[in-house]
Amino acid sequence: MTRTSAPVDAPVADAWEGLVTTALLGTDRRTPPGSRPGPEAPVALLDAAATETVRRRAGLRPARAAERPQAAPEDPRPPLPPAAARRLALLLADRPGPSGGGRRGAAPDLMELLPQWLAAANSHGFGPPPHTLPALLDAARGRTDLRPAVLEFAGPRALWLARLNQDWRFALRSARGGGAALPHVDDDERTQQLWQEGLFAERVALLSALRSREPASARELLATTWATERAEDRLMFLDSLRSGLGPDDEPFLEQALADRSRNVRATAAELLSALPGSALAARMAVRAEACVAVDHTQTAQATPTPTTPTTQSTQPTPVIAVEAPHECDPAMERDGVVAKAPAGRGERSWWFGQLIEAAPLGTWSRRLGGRTPREIVALPVADDWQGELHAAWCRAAVRQRDAEWSRALLGDPSAPEAGGPGAVSLAERAKLLGTLSAAERAEWVAGFIATHGLSEAFQLLGVCAVPWSGPLGRAVVDALNIARDAGSYPWSFSGVMGLAERCLDPSEAGRLDVLLAVPDEPENASPGAGGYWAEAFQRLVTTLRLRAAMAAELGAP
Repeated sequence: MTRTSAPVDAPVADAWEGLVTTALLGTDRRTPPGSRPGPEAPVALLDAAATETVRRRAGLRPARAAERPQAAPEDPRPPLPPAAARRLALLLADRPGPSGGGRRGAAPDLMELLPQWLAAANSHGFGPPPHTLPALLDAARGRTDLRPAVLEFAGPRALWLARLNQDWRFALRSARGGGAALPHVDDDERTQQLWQEGLFAERVALLSALRSREPASARELLATTWATERAEDRLMFLDSLRSGLGPDDEPFLEQALADRSRNVRATAAELLSALPGSALAARMAVRAEACVAVDHTQTAQATPTPTTPTTQSTQPTPVIAVEAPHECDPAMERDGVVAKAPAGRGERSWWFGQLIEAAPLGTWSRRLGGRTPREIVALPVADDWQGELHAAWCRAAVRQRDAEWSRALLGDPSAPEAGGPGAVSLAERAKLLGTLSAAERAEWVAGFIATHGLSEAFQLLGVCAVPWSGPLGRAVVDALNIARDAGSYPWSFSGVMGLAERCLDPSEAGRLDVLLAVPDEPENASPGAGGYWAEAFQRLVTTLRLRAAMAAELGAP
């Protein structure tokens, strides 16, 4: 049967828009052009749309074919061993499931092992299988912490792909120089051109790379355009001078103390105070010495030590007296002291802390009677200034990378105050540990855990080198075992257990087998705690063995 349709009017310029509007409103409310209301109106609308579609397509002119993209660059690095390539595919295929009130199950969390796998692969200089590049870039897109390792492993082909896919543009921003090739160290002409004409990311990358190779050349390059840079750019460029900071940088930094930007002035002052021989450090030392002195008129009774006989009289101990500054004069502000105190903070204590942290730590032995850092830290401080003084010394020790002062401020890890809210907080202790060698760090944290347990140790464990040393690993496992036997609430240790999975030496897996059984629950234990502990230790052992297999697949000893 032949179907007849309503006549369609000749097309007009806005015919397509009219048909779309009619379809949205419905033919009951708006009749298509050239048709009558009724059951045939929808058919007329479809016929008109078909006719208009043909007309629109017939009027298109063929576009010029786009240029084919250039071939992907070669990656000269050796390919992954086959077993390691298969492992990478498994790690990338793993996706965290929906949260169910805490991580459960005995299976390892593969995505949490990906950063460690990438670090090992990069240390061996392997290149990725080309087909894994999209998955690598997708993983880095979702986790910013993965980006440096992913981009190093993915190599130049990742940047080539990023230029073709908007979703991966972050790779161009994250790569050194925004993905641009930096000039050779001897190519002065290209260096000058990139510094004068390059994008901001390219200029930052150029300055950082040059600073790592030739600190003086980087500083001289920065000086050529310093006066014309924007304040926020000057701040970023100035921050690059932290690498290779030395006495030769002092004249440039002294000039930056007069910068019109407060943030630039503060950064310049911080860098100068990290140079104990600088003129700013000397000025700060004079100001700080005026605030701190030994007061022999006030004494505190010394606390007997375990080696001191109780019958022996103890000598009175001198007291450190503090007189905080009464004003913040323009000279102090020029040297980086921020005059306005934060909300809830007293002005005088605010100024005092800034002076102490900027003064060279060598000042205090001379000022306080030739005492060693440990002896100085042990002195009582009058009028409740101890917390403020010790916190400022902590910041100075971290800034000046002074290991002797760090040891003195850390104290004995087994001391009762080490695990409580003493003059030096756990956050400050974590920063102080960063100034020590990896072995000394691990030894101190192991001693802390052996005495105080794991409840306050998470922040300290984060600064320890991976894999953990034998004594530190055993201290963590022993503390977890003690918590398990005591029937402690298991979920409160999930963070430490997760760290152990990533940081414990895989060789420790064998000695953990005895912890896999479900323990007898004490009378006051949390319900289900025994099963959770057994499950958590099973996951720990499985993860350690998986890490050992990953290392073997990459050819690591």
